[in-house]
Amino acid sequence: MAMSLTHQIGALSGTPVTIEAATTNTGETSATLSASAVWKSPAPLKCKVTRTVGDKTTTDMLSPPVSPCRSPLRADLSAACQAFTTTMSQSDIATEKEYAVAANDKEAKKGVPVYVMMPLDSVKMDNTINRRKAMNASLQALKSAGVEGIMMDVWWGLVERDNPGEYNWGGYVELLEMANKHGLKVQAVMSFHQCGGNVGDSVTIPLPKWAVEEMHKDPDLAYTDQWGRRNFEYISLGCDTLPVLKGRTPVQCYADFMRAFRDQFEHLLGETIVEIQVGMGPAGELRYPSYPEQDGTWKFPGIGAFQCFDKYMDSSLKAAAEAAGKPEWGHSGPTDAGEYNNWPEDTQFFCKEGGGWSSSYGEFFLTWYSQMLLDHGERILSAATEIFKDKGVKISVKIAGIHWHYGTRSHAPELTAGYYNTRFRDGYLPIAQMLARYGAIFNFTCIEMRDQEQPQDALCAPEKLVRQVVSATQRAQVPLAGENALPRYDEHAHEQILNASALNVDENSGEREMCAFTYLRMNPDLFQADNWRKFVAFVKKMKEGKDVNRCWEQVEREAEHFVHATQPLVQEAAVALMH
Repeated sequence: MAMSLTHQIGALSGTPVTIEAATTNTGETSATLSASAVWKSPAPLKCKVTRTVGDKTTTDMLSPPVSPCRSPLRADLSAACQAFTTTMSQSDIATEKEYAVAANDKEAKKGVPVYVMMPLDSVKMDNTINRRKAMNASLQALKSAGVEGIMMDVWWGLVERDNPGEYNWGGYVELLEMANKHGLKVQAVMSFHQCGGNVGDSVTIPLPKWAVEEMHKDPDLAYTDQWGRRNFEYISLGCDTLPVLKGRTPVQCYADFMRAFRDQFEHLLGETIVEIQVGMGPAGELRYPSYPEQDGTWKFPGIGAFQCFDKYMDSSLKAAAEAAGKPEWGHSGPTDAGEYNNWPEDTQFFCKEGGGWSSSYGEFFLTWYSQMLLDHGERILSAATEIFKDKGVKISVKIAGIHWHYGTRSHAPELTAGYYNTRFRDGYLPIAQMLARYGAIFNFTCIEMRDQEQPQDALCAPEKLVRQVVSATQRAQVPLAGENALPRYDEHAHEQILNASALNVDENSGEREMCAFTYLRMNPDLFQADNWRKFVAFVKKMKEGKDVNRCWEQVEREAEHFVHATQPLVQEAAVALMH
């Protein structure tokens, strides 16, 4: 009997599979077993293990014990076939299952689970699943590699596209069931923003038609800069509590959408769907659309522009200025903050010496501007936590990794995005504290980046920024999850993610690790042979957890054998995704 591809994958992951055998004299026709026991380990190899005690670092060469759950995956297909055609006793099967459960429970207590972002167009504009065959093969490959699950955008502009309150879950029903079938967990993103116009956006999915119609009737529903340029990526937070969308407020629309999602997929909540990431701005991030790439408005590493010039934001600013006893500060936002592609020292507001950002007016404005963003996040988070209460899912919020000009005093790009973070003020602690009030996860990007890889004339410092965020979440006692900001398949990026996920900031870090990492993104490049080999090793290393005695040579050896055995499936996924 030859093993099918499904059986090979099941065997590699230690998953019990059902096999059909010829009818025996006793009438038995099938058997269920785990094939993990039939994969042979290669000869023991010497590994380098580095230990640090005090200030001394020593390196030992040793042969680590090979346990069943960490043995290299080397296929002996003849033995496997023989095992599959042999009927196991019920006691043997029970023992196998108990061992697998115990091993899984042990592994679940350590390491960082890896999720993979699905393509942006996983569900098409006609509400059907896109490239069904490719999706199925890809999910099977990801599961076999030890990936915990997937992240998928659930687009407001697709589901509630035509009429308010009418939800077409279409392709999401099939996609979620497919994930469930493959045993993958799901991070579902409530995507209330437009797709298109940001880094990595390969498709265009606008906001619902009826919402866009209202924005055309009242352009001030869109974020607006000082030159009157409107941004339709996301509805301005200035009208969060106003019934401007066919009698509902934007926050009510978001809440109704999440409630409909809960009711539609309640049977999967807590088991398959384990996390709800709530979109709160452009690209799903809690921020203002201060650096829009669409139409070449902004280019890296420009400082961006404040987005507070629509009439609703203007009204709030006026009220805040009057309450502060400074009505003259409420006429408008800063008009001396330069343009999208300026650098801090090109402007009066952001320059280091005597810049407006450090003046009394600047402090007032930046406090108001950032607090409006925090209030927006709190309104939506309050609704989300109530809707998904007792449903067994975690709630998360994504924060942008704005690392350019981080080395300046003003941190201009962070300020225009709504993060009041300067050399003299921690802008991420208030965000972490807000999330802590709701038990939400702080999801942060740019985890894969190194300072030395970025243009130093723009004083980019992603590593320093990540350390600041780690410290803020540690102080606020908020779980931290991560994402890579740009697609990366190289080992330098993987190693950076591994280091960052350990959260080793100071002596108080202890055993704390990231609660999850989401890898951007599933596409044909990921399944190219060399990239896939590196990715499998990366996933295995992340699952090893915070252990100074990790033997990377052993892990990489395991990955090599695994990649060879899964090559047909991976090739199928790569080819299918390209069509």
